[in-house]
Amino acid sequence: MKRLTFAASIASGVLALGALAAPLAAQDIAITNATVATGDGSDPVPGATVVIRGGKVVAAGPGVAVPAGIRSVDGTGKWVTPGFFAAMSQLGLADVDGVQESNDSAARNSPFGAALDVVPALNPYSQDVMVARGRGITRSSVFSAPSASIFGGQGAVVDLGSDPSMVTRPRAFQVVALGEYGGRLAGGSRTSAHALLRNALREARQYGSDAKLTGGGDRGVRPLGDDIPVDTRLIDNGADREDVLLTRFDAAALVPVVNGTQPLYIAVDREADIRAALSLKSEFPRLRMVLVGAAEGWRAAREIAAAGVPVIAEGITDLPSSFEQIAATQSNVGRMVAAGIQVAIGGLMGGTGEQPGNLGQYAGNLVALTKIPGATGLSWGQAFAAITSVPAAISGLSGQMGVLAPGAAGDLVIWDGDPLEVTSAPTQVFIDGIEQPRDDHQTELRERYRDLDTSDMPKAYDW
Repeated sequence: MKRLTFAASIASGVLALGALAAPLAAQDIAITNATVATGDGSDPVPGATVVIRGGKVVAAGPGVAVPAGIRSVDGTGKWVTPGFFAAMSQLGLADVDGVQESNDSAARNSPFGAALDVVPALNPYSQDVMVARGRGITRSSVFSAPSASIFGGQGAVVDLGSDPSMVTRPRAFQVVALGEYGGRLAGGSRTSAHALLRNALREARQYGSDAKLTGGGDRGVRPLGDDIPVDTRLIDNGADREDVLLTRFDAAALVPVVNGTQPLYIAVDREADIRAALSLKSEFPRLRMVLVGAAEGWRAAREIAAAGVPVIAEGITDLPSSFEQIAATQSNVGRMVAAGIQVAIGGLMGGTGEQPGNLGQYAGNLVALTKIPGATGLSWGQAFAAITSVPAAISGLSGQMGVLAPGAAGDLVIWDGDPLEVTSAPTQVFIDGIEQPRDDHQTELRERYRDLDTSDMPKAYDW
């Protein structure tokens, strides 16, 4: 039996962490003669070339010339695509889901809701990040689930690179739950959830107005790059009002939501709940909402499209698990896209929400639906865009992530086959032009037991 001493184990772990922390340089590389999918909604093109230089995409498509002095790799028989963009995930928030001390995916007993921020809890070296990276996911929007209140807090856009710097955009969106989920958190009824949300938005709007009147508005907010306020100084004005339900921290966190500088991701499924969520725009016209779930979205597709609201929905939801999904259908995503809605594949839980590695399979299922009489699916290009460029656009990173286009981030994956087929797997993964390791605890176990003989069996099996 193979054994490692405790000291040797510690030493090897330290060396491994040192290797992970070592800075890596972006590679200048060209992949030629490959089947290339750019992620922009178009179908894949055979015999094409992709050029990455300085961590950015330089060119992608047929007839692209390879610049002199750049390393060229023959991609014959391979597919090259942008990395998957998981529209909703909790990657980096938990080491072991069943061990509460290592699980930061929800703050069940927190006095705060909207003020919560996932960034301090993110762990770029967690196993779920490594597993997802090995399956071709290079970026994700990470959220904290609503639990102590209807608000989950502020999510972030992250990359899955093997380095300590994980955050692409902090405080990128706010999450709130309505429908059955929100009703449970709000006291047992949808009426309470809607009342709480409207009141919270009104208090945030008042808080923002008070801040400006007292000189703490624009001068008291420090933007970090994307015009998203990230540090609002607390103001005593109005703090003693007895009718205020939010803490000042939560009110401050919702100011960018009512100002329209931070999107509000609303978890909702039932048609009636979707329409109720859309009605918020009449009172808060600057609200930038994104519907998450929308199992009955196809029934309100015309209204969603008219409001210009994007949707993040599971690829296949046709078995109602609750009363708010009675009208669920496999054709939900296809019908919403046909109505002109921007739809990304994802969700808060189940399917791709808890298993983002399923993104390719779910997108492939939507392509397969086009072959079923009476069903509405997506073309290959549309389905692939729903897990690459569309979630990037919903996250405010249109043209920067999830697409192989000049100037976009050098996030690309080389596959041994069609990435929407479950039998295909990545052979190389690049993030910002840096090739990433694809090993994780699962692959290490596979290699350990692939050719195991009895001499390698654990001691318990020696009898």
